[in-house]
Amino acid sequence: MLTTNKRQKERKKDWEISLLLEISRILDSSIDLKKVVDPVLVVLARYLNLVRGSLALIDRTIGEIYIEAAYGLSASQRERGRYRLGEGITGEVFRTGKPALIPKVSEEPRFLNKTGSRYDDVEREISFLCVPIKLEGEVIGALCADRVYDDTVSLERDMHLLSIVASMIAQAVRLRQLAEESYHELLEENTRLQEELKTKFKPDNIIGNSQSMQQVYHLIEQVSESDATVLIRGESGTGKELIAHAIHYHSARADKPFIRVNCAALPESVIESELFGHEKGAFTGAVSLRKGRFELADGGTIFLDEIGDLSPALQIKLLRVLQEKEFERVGGVKTIKVDVRVIAATNRNLEELIEKELFRQDLYYRLNVFPIHVPPLRERKTDILLLADYFVEKYSRLNNKRVKRISTQAIDMMMSYHWPGNVRELENCIERAVLLTRDDVIHGHHLPPTLQTAEASGTTFKGRLETVIANVERDLVIDALKSTHGNQARAAKLLGITERKFGLRVKKYRIDVKRYSP
Repeated sequence: MLTTNKRQKERKKDWEISLLLEISRILDSSIDLKKVVDPVLVVLARYLNLVRGSLALIDRTIGEIYIEAAYGLSASQRERGRYRLGEGITGEVFRTGKPALIPKVSEEPRFLNKTGSRYDDVEREISFLCVPIKLEGEVIGALCADRVYDDTVSLERDMHLLSIVASMIAQAVRLRQLAEESYHELLEENTRLQEELKTKFKPDNIIGNSQSMQQVYHLIEQVSESDATVLIRGESGTGKELIAHAIHYHSARADKPFIRVNCAALPESVIESELFGHEKGAFTGAVSLRKGRFELADGGTIFLDEIGDLSPALQIKLLRVLQEKEFERVGGVKTIKVDVRVIAATNRNLEELIEKELFRQDLYYRLNVFPIHVPPLRERKTDILLLADYFVEKYSRLNNKRVKRISTQAIDMMMSYHWPGNVRELENCIERAVLLTRDDVIHGHHLPPTLQTAEASGTTFKGRLETVIANVERDLVIDALKSTHGNQARAAKLLGITERKFGLRVKKYRIDVKRYSP
């Protein structure tokens, strides 16, 4: 007997777990709650042997409870099932937040039968179960169920299961609320950023008044009104992406997507999928269909940064998109048409890559329709102080500081430096200096060692020119001997001098050639 009861309990436990797993899968299947409520009620009816089931919600604006979804009720019956807060059993559950269990509705005077469904139950007794759906302590709905009364069935067990399902629905509602809030926040942020970018990246607002930058502004103004492909060239850190933003947000596509792709940052094994998308099952890990960047940019602009690092195979596919405005997803056969403006950028010498057959010449001509060269910072010295002032204000605000000025010594150091990292390097230097200063002034010693002059760092040269040249020459001779394992003829050739001249220098600097022989 004990064994039989134990088996019955285990079977009940198994189907309860199956019920909850199935409901969990349904709730996870769609972000739209309306699409999953009806299937949940159907599953509950099947497992709990329900006659009817319903999900009731409350309209706070008018204080009325209504049936959002139902199993076993007609449309007219659902429409009639409306209650005021505290009215009937359902209204009382909403008011108190406590579940209600009515074993026999015929013996409960508070049971109102507003839907009229009980008129179909004259030959059977019905049990009514209703549990609240709570979110952060507030009743947002109720899960109700009708089943034929059976004194052998544990209604408390059914109430427990309904309560668990109600909690799962509440959690699903919360997740969907968060997703909706995030979506609206992203929309608002996107709108704000677009407006900000329209202002920030206008040619007259890009920081810099030098003659070379004025030429860039003129080119941006000319090309923005067209759909021409643009190739932006310049050293790393010069602000090529800002130019691309300016072109897009001053074009007729400004309200359409601006999609950025860094061709150097993505592994070759995934970049094709990133650009063109893939079909489900196209390769290991492709568990669902995915749109590529070109498809996402449809109607707008795609910015291909570091285009010179694109592999030859992908160059061919990109050429087709530029020519035909079409492509296929990885693993797909359907041709997809897109209307996308292409802006590319590179800091590499494409002409040299073409000679080495690392970059396709036909793709180069397709991209180079309207070239824009962004000058390095060393060629626009007059913009250095404008940029420095902007970055001082920016990082003072971010770090709650009040930096008032840049010292003359620091200005001289910045103006004499060659800035190999361009604007990006200048920004990093100013950020560092803002963090280091303690008297609201940026001094020379706040700048990185690479900017320090001999006078500022106290490392002025005190030797003779002839001595320095001799030391350099000696080091070059020794390095050549090391590279050639002591072979003086090869070492001389390596340095571009005759063997006689090389021998004279070995003798002059008293170099032991044997030390470098095998």
